[in-house]
Amino acid sequence: MSWKPLRVLTPRSILPALAVMLVLAAGAAAHANKPVPFGDRVAGPGDAEATPVNSQSLSAADLELKVGPGLEAYHRQTGEQAWSYRREGATALYLAMAGENAIVLWDDGLVTSVRPGDHEVRWHRAVPGLADWLRGDGEPGADKRTDEQRKQLAQERAAAALHTVQKDSPWVAVVTPNLTTGLRDLDGDLRYNSRPPGNCVYDPMRTVGTDYAVLVPRSCLGSNGQPVSGGITGYRLDSTGWALNAGPAVQIKALDGSRVLISDGPIVPPKVFDTKAAAPEVACGSPSAPFAAVHPQGACTDPAAAPTADATPTTPTPATDQPSAQPSVQPSAPATDQASAPATDQPQP
Repeated sequence: MSWKPLRVLTPRSILPALAVMLVLAAGAAAHANKPVPFGDRVAGPGDAEATPVNSQSLSAADLELKVGPGLEAYHRQTGEQAWSYRREGATALYLAMAGENAIVLWDDGLVTSVRPGDHEVRWHRAVPGLADWLRGDGEPGADKRTDEQRKQLAQERAAAALHTVQKDSPWVAVVTPNLTTGLRDLDGDLRYNSRPPGNCVYDPMRTVGTDYAVLVPRSCLGSNGQPVSGGITGYRLDSTGWALNAGPAVQIKALDGSRVLISDGPIVPPKVFDTKAAAPEVACGSPSAPFAAVHPQGACTDPAAAPTADATPTTPTPATDQPSAQPSVQPSAPATDQASAPATDQPQP
């Protein structure tokens, strides 16, 4: 700008100031028309804008939550719609609760956390590769699927991918064949990011969660393309994770909030693992029972008890789904705070 009086300013000297003003005006207009981040829209009944809700007046227990096409909330007492949360161009596929918060998985690979009491969208997190796996594009027979089959496949895979852990500080695990991630529900912070080693892939369809951990099996192929032994990785946020050796077709079944039954084929006996103690449950009658970290649940028959003359001889009866041998456990590094590198609690295939 010239230091001359304004009345003698030339058009050339005024151009820089005009340019700055035009840029600022354009920026203000763009900001005013900027779309809501992630396409979020929270609406009340009748598609009107949702009014603020006192977080003390409602809770997750007061509402019935459903998914499709977004997250829909209804008053339990009256059945009337309280509010809906939708995202432009995306469809909600699956819902899980993490404490008092609703975790929603969308078909575009985004995961969001919503507080039902005041319908606040708390955080968003995109998971790489999730949308592609949900759609199943490029898989054998994918081009022959009907729209209904594609929808059903996406819903089934979404339910297998999303897991919430409730105890202590709730957190969220998202599992895909090539990546598993852990998100802290408090703020959506990424706590670990783990990829399978070598010629291995994670199996979300066999993944099981408990109140304390998420157990993710993986399948591996040898150099000849044939299945070889894989493993199970246990993920926790509050302590060290662990790794278990397992065959390629291992199955996991949750027994309660902390224990899982691991079945690894007809030859290897089933094993019970306690995810709270991060240790195997010892079998009834095992010599190591007095020193075990996790004792059998339920009553075990005393093997020293002599049968009566008219009684049929019996053997000690283990509690339901109790193992006869301990699983092979490998110590591992903590699964927490792995933001970019694969988690270190992976056994070698």
